[in-house]
Amino acid sequence: MTRRNKIIYWIATIWLALGMLSTGIVQVLKMKEEVAMMTHLGYPSYFLTILGVWKILGVIVLLIPKFPILKEWVYAGFFFVMSGAVFSHSFRGDEAKDYFGPVLLLVLTVISWYFRPAGRTLRSLTN
Repeated sequence: MTRRNKIIYWIATIWLALGMLSTGIVQVLKMKEEVAMMTHLGYPSYFLTILGVWKILGVIVLLIPKFPILKEWVYAGFFFVMSGAVFSHSFRGDEAKDYFGPVLLLVLTVISWYFRPAGRTLRSLTN
């Protein structure tokens, strides 16, 4: 892995982890604004706890070494959650500002996944 790719990976991964951790905490705490947004999108408030806990656990798996299969699941989960958020806002006809967070985290997920080191991929299991 080139130095450039390693830097891109860690910048994207750290920002992704910070974004997912902060939104996960906000969701677990069921902050008023987050509950209002989930209600607006048509989801029950208990869904916040599920999303928040899984995001926090995903960040832990993403940052610790090894466990490439779990990392693939985390990337897939982050992709599905963030693309689901984008579609949910779209279906509700929300403003462009409501897309910023989910789109940013979606892009960071793809960049982090694409530039991940060999030891953090499924290919590392076959060697």
